[in-house]
Amino acid sequence: MDRRDFLKAVAVTGAAMTLRPHGAMDVLAQPVKSSSNGTPADLIAVMGGEPDEMLRRALTEVGGIGRFVKKGQKVLVKPNIGWDKTPELAGNTNPKLITELIRQCFAAGASEVTVFDHTCDDWRKCYQSSGIEEAAKAAGAKVVPAHTESYYREVSLPHGKNLKKTKIHTALLDADVWFNCPILKNHGGANLTISMKNYMGIVWDREYFHAHNLQQCIADVCTLDKKPALNIVDAYRVMKTNGPRGRSASDVVLAKALFLSQDIVAVDTAAAKFFNQIREMPLESVGHIAAAQALGVGTMDLESLNVKRIKI
Repeated sequence: MDRRDFLKAVAVTGAAMTLRPHGAMDVLAQPVKSSSNGTPADLIAVMGGEPDEMLRRALTEVGGIGRFVKKGQKVLVKPNIGWDKTPELAGNTNPKLITELIRQCFAAGASEVTVFDHTCDDWRKCYQSSGIEEAAKAAGAKVVPAHTESYYREVSLPHGKNLKKTKIHTALLDADVWFNCPILKNHGGANLTISMKNYMGIVWDREYFHAHNLQQCIADVCTLDKKPALNIVDAYRVMKTNGPRGRSASDVVLAKALFLSQDIVAVDTAAAKFFNQIREMPLESVGHIAAAQALGVGTMDLESLNVKRIKI
């Protein structure tokens, strides 16, 4: 991140739009099943806290991190670290969320935790400016690069429609369990970046996606057999326009929200509906969500799920 961008961020962060809870959380007030019988919820939506606090509350509602991470397991945490931007500009996953997740994994007995992303800007600058490299290492995780093809291994995607094979980062393929941790933001090509779009940071050849129907290829790669243990959507700060890179903090809304689910289609549906309260973005315009449902990856029918809504 250059000095000019940093100074702009400092100058306008104080004036960045703050999302009002009323109206913006209409997605949490829909007539969906409520998780009240003590069983883990299918989908958690939290609003009003700091990223680490909201994650702790959400994990409690799904039975705790120990439900997903066992002693001695190797864990992969996949944030969005694609851009040479500071956290205030909401181009990448909030580092406070990643710190807390790593700590939780180690507390559950993980033998190691690895973090990476196939970045768009220079990976060294992205890792540093995002604050994620420092946060991850401070929490005890390894941070590995993803900028050369040698880090990837080809896998088949027999259930994909346009994408039948691709190369996936070996850190994910060799992990025992992985967590998908995107940030919710506008995207000029896919319209929104959420959990499914975050898969483009685990593959090598992203040009193929853009050349063969981006929305369908995003859905296709999510048929990968190795599913994330949880999809954790960071909506603490939301880039409402000029994504995926953004221009300044005037693009950012302070929303203070988090969505969590094992069902990648459900969590992206909820997050997309939430985004629509910030800026008009009809669900049908985010075509990969419906495409993934058609492939059997998950469900868009939130009414069929146990949903837990939490306001801190």
